[in-house]
Amino acid sequence: MSKVKTIGVLTSGGDAPGMNACIRAVVRYALHNGLKVKGIKRGYAGLLEEEIFEFTHRSDVAEIIHRGGTILFTARSKEFFEDEYRKKGAEIIKKHEIDALIVIGGNGSYKGAEDLAKLGINVIGLPGTIDLDIGSTEYTIGFDTSVNIVMDAINRIRDTSNSHERCSLVEVMGRHAGHIALWAGIAGGADLILLPEHKDTITDDDIVHAVLEDKRADHTHSLIVVAEGFGGSDRLAKLIEERTGIETRSTTLGYLQRGGSPTALDRVHATMMGVKAVEVLLEGKENRIINYRNGKYIDDDIHEANQMIKGIDENMYEISKIVG
Repeated sequence: MSKVKTIGVLTSGGDAPGMNACIRAVVRYALHNGLKVKGIKRGYAGLLEEEIFEFTHRSDVAEIIHRGGTILFTARSKEFFEDEYRKKGAEIIKKHEIDALIVIGGNGSYKGAEDLAKLGINVIGLPGTIDLDIGSTEYTIGFDTSVNIVMDAINRIRDTSNSHERCSLVEVMGRHAGHIALWAGIAGGADLILLPEHKDTITDDDIVHAVLEDKRADHTHSLIVVAEGFGGSDRLAKLIEERTGIETRSTTLGYLQRGGSPTALDRVHATMMGVKAVEVLLEGKENRIINYRNGKYIDDDIHEANQMIKGIDENMYEISKIVG
């Protein structure tokens, strides 16, 4: 039997479309099962400042499932990397009589959650990040929305690129992981996709050669998707234009990729994962990460889950080169 009577919930790190749908599911399913729910604003930074309030009615989370961002706000806390502040956070959780903390965020947020678990706090992690770079799960909340935003941008840039017969580079988020670039590049019909995972295997000569091959094949334009972690899209644009004579432009999409109303897929995954987090607590489990694998919503030990590493799908990457 679960001893949990009060749940805390926070969002941490980069915002991701679908976080609000997840908060909504946690609050409503918990209240349905007779639990109290306390929201913590601005992630771990807000926890240290005791920005804590109680969700008392279902209506507290009405009209948010379609909204991007997070109603709990989010922040990055450098202080939380230090032992004394993590201990302070644990003490605040106990002070507010929170029996379990649900953390919605990415790898950095999970690290903070694991540190709290080591201090005796029951923590449940939910994968909220557009980067799809959490090793224990096949899906992360916000990824589908981000990919669709990038695909739409590629479609628009392609129109003007074709009209001017130029080469266009589109830089997308992904400092360490190229999942957004790979998926959006395939969906957008990119001629070349540059990923941080292959940064050391692709040279400037390879990129220039690819553009020239497009020109020789009488293509009216070239479109290259560049992950942020590959780097240098502005430099590459200048290089390509200098060495090929083809007018070349670079567009960095930036935080455009984080905003907007979440897709149906993100809303459904976020809802089911939020419910699963509460179910796990009702079952009496402690320190788990909610994941989606093989078509099922499951939970794993937080310490084991945080050791898992995910790379890009190399077969998908090879296919992208063939069809691109």
